[in-house]
Amino acid sequence: MTAVPRLSIGLPVYNGEEYLAESLDALLGQTYEDFELVISDNASTDATQDICRRYAARDSRIRYLRLPRNIGASPNHNHVFTECRGELFKWASHDDLYARDLLLRCVEALDERPDVILAHSDQAVVDADGRVKVPYEYGLATGSPHAPERFRSMLFEPGGDDFYGVIRADVLRRVKPLDSYHHADRTFVAEIGLRGRFHQVPELLYFRRDHPTRAERANPSKRSRCVNLDPRRAGPLHPTPRLLAEYVWGFVATIRRVPLSPADRRACYGHLAAWAASRARPAAGERVEDRVPVDPDRFAVSVDALVAGREGRRA
Repeated sequence: MTAVPRLSIGLPVYNGEEYLAESLDALLGQTYEDFELVISDNASTDATQDICRRYAARDSRIRYLRLPRNIGASPNHNHVFTECRGELFKWASHDDLYARDLLLRCVEALDERPDVILAHSDQAVVDADGRVKVPYEYGLATGSPHAPERFRSMLFEPGGDDFYGVIRADVLRRVKPLDSYHHADRTFVAEIGLRGRFHQVPELLYFRRDHPTRAERANPSKRSRCVNLDPRRAGPLHPTPRLLAEYVWGFVATIRRVPLSPADRRACYGHLAAWAASRARPAAGERVEDRVPVDPDRFAVSVDALVAGREGRRA
């Protein structure tokens, strides 16, 4: 690793003891090594702190930060980004899995395409044991050179996990920090997409884990999910209608905030009006992990062979 690493990985975590070590192994086993891994522990009450300190003692690329209190998931995501130094940045989740070449392929994609601001790869949803449940075909037009077309696809098409791509940090600093209303991550990624095009690496390199304690599962209602994102959302001042209204307004504010030509701005407003009127097509908002499962044996080699350390742990 260089004195100032080229890539920073920010990993916000709260009570992640069950899967944290496996995810850290996958990140630290990457073939691309010029990165720092900044962990922001949101005042965990389980063994997360012990796991993080143990790994930090073994690998100098890790910087472990512990917050004195739980500030919520969204502020913690914003906080860990401010602590990172690289020209490239990636958020990582404590429970996901990463193929060994994920970072390498994404960095190569950005180096080969100066106009691309975010690179990610094909993905699959895996269960608690790391078995593939749902392979996901990326269908968004985020690689289009036209901002309105990218925006339209992010409104109407089932979303990928571009939030977890490798992003140019200078662009990310111009994006409004992640908020905590319903689907705030979608308006956040939409602003990134309006600022430049993405590249999807056509390799299965990212495995998003679905399990009962995942935030979306543990907090089934819109209110509870938003309170998990930020405890300040609790109480009568933040009823569900307000959380939904802020979501829609988030798109409006994004269109207003991003530098666009008058024609592109009008086109984006038109797409937003059509989306608001139709509430998107049926099933456009479904979670990938809720789709019909596939035969996991078809993808067992992809997970075991690509993700660092998995074969050793299964032995």
